[in-house]
Amino acid sequence: MNGSRGQLSVIACDSGRPLAERIMKELNNIAKQEDEAIFHRLKYTTEVTFPNGEVKVVINENIRGDDLYVVQCIDDPLSEKTVNDNLLAVLTAIHAGYQSDADHITAVLPQFPYSRQERRKTREAISAKLVANMLESAGAQRVITLDIHSEAIQGFFNTAKLEDLHASGVIIDYLQNILKLDPTRLVVTGPDVGSAERARHYSKVLGAHLAIVDKARDYSRISTIESMRLVGRVKGMEVLIVDDMIATGGTLINAARLLKEKGAEKIYVATSLPFFTGNCKEKIDKAYSDNLIDLVIGTDAVFHGKEFVESTPWYREVSIAPLFAHVIYNINKKRSVSDLLK
Repeated sequence: MNGSRGQLSVIACDSGRPLAERIMKELNNIAKQEDEAIFHRLKYTTEVTFPNGEVKVVINENIRGDDLYVVQCIDDPLSEKTVNDNLLAVLTAIHAGYQSDADHITAVLPQFPYSRQERRKTREAISAKLVANMLESAGAQRVITLDIHSEAIQGFFNTAKLEDLHASGVIIDYLQNILKLDPTRLVVTGPDVGSAERARHYSKVLGAHLAIVDKARDYSRISTIESMRLVGRVKGMEVLIVDDMIATGGTLINAARLLKEKGAEKIYVATSLPFFTGNCKEKIDKAYSDNLIDLVIGTDAVFHGKEFVESTPWYREVSIAPLFAHVIYNINKKRSVSDLLK
């Protein structure tokens, strides 16, 4: 293993297993391209839930001296486990790796938990910082995530490194090569000012126009918007709304309604983390039937399953597993990952 950080080992918690299996498939494709006579597989683990709700992850194989990657999806639509269940599971898995003498431990969390609680608005915790501290305390030396809600969270870690990957590359590839959107007739925007930088990146790469949706939120009520206004022209154009996540869908649908009122012809949506919390799917179903939204492109960082994708006419899924696999491979081989972070 000359030039690497030790044997590459990957384990998964229950909710992270489907993504981990897709990552392993891509790691084997990379190994084949590199002419390596090696087959990567998930190391065996057991996730135990006790009658009182406590959880632990047991590693069933020797990983002493390995370069260990722990994969977990915190918000899992296909499981009854809560965000907190899955957070505790990955903390115990990381600490199990620490107790088992892994040389390097990396948490692979495409959805960084509590990322929307990254600053204090009133008498409340900065929960994202608590999560960063817990990951470090458990033994994580690095965290790989996807389109973190606030870049300030990078500063919450004292010893661990945070690698923030971006889904824009795979989404833009889909927009250009599958949808074949005409950039001269395309306007890129975000559902709020906070997503303006992301929209600017998409518009630059796609060669499209840019507009800004400005919203005022009422923080006294959950997921409630006070008002929205548009800066830019969308009349007679196709519009791409980009955002890091779709949760309840309220902001997205209000933005789509505003864009339609301003004359937008078609509205596409691109998101890294399609959570579709609560009755969000029903809201978008109605928006689709009302011709407010034509298509939503999400990634399998939030995996809704094959049945959901096939039965939902407004949804398309692109995979971020190859991106994560390349980053994991390059880290293990001590190669640069900077180009993969863009």
